[in-house]
Amino acid sequence: MSRTIRVLLAEDQAMVREALAALLGLEEDIDVVAQVARGDEVLDAAREHGVDVALLDIEMPGATGIEAAALLHRELPAVKLVVLTTFGRPGHLRSAMESGADAFLVKDAPAAQLAEAVRRVLAGERVIDPTLAAAALADGANPLTDREREILRAVADGSTNAELATSLHLSQGTVRNYLSTAIQKLAARNRTEAARIAREKGWL
Repeated sequence: MSRTIRVLLAEDQAMVREALAALLGLEEDIDVVAQVARGDEVLDAAREHGVDVALLDIEMPGATGIEAAALLHRELPAVKLVVLTTFGRPGHLRSAMESGADAFLVKDAPAAQLAEAVRRVLAGERVIDPTLAAAALADGANPLTDREREILRAVADGSTNAELATSLHLSQGTVRNYLSTAIQKLAARNRTEAARIAREKGWL
């Protein structure tokens, strides 16, 4: 990365918050510049410290992480939002995405995975725990982003990754990332099966 990613960490359990901050602090390109224990302190802290990414626990006093995400999305739309949860519930996933969250992960995910999610959302990607995504899929909700649907529609029409990259003005690596995420969300074996499942569900 060309610069350090400034992160805000909102988590009401001090030990968990400090552990996450310490683990993320080991990453050369990530700096936890603010920590809060309440959801209603998130917006002011984000403004004061000029953060790039906010990591938000769902269960907090003052306001939930989902409520804080919605407020940040409205007031500071440039800030990327990663919602963290102890219990993976498809309903929380849908609510988080509707609030403007860019990522939804369980807190016991490996630190490296969380750090990578921070980098990916800053690059414009959406990151969802694949197990939670599969559960949301079973509930009938559409887990695909607009860009993922666009790419899968082109796959269904027979486009190669190179053709997708050219037509969408993306790098082939970015196209592969979108496809990988879509394949995970749909519990598919490959891009062709992902496109078929999405089309059969009426999501394309």
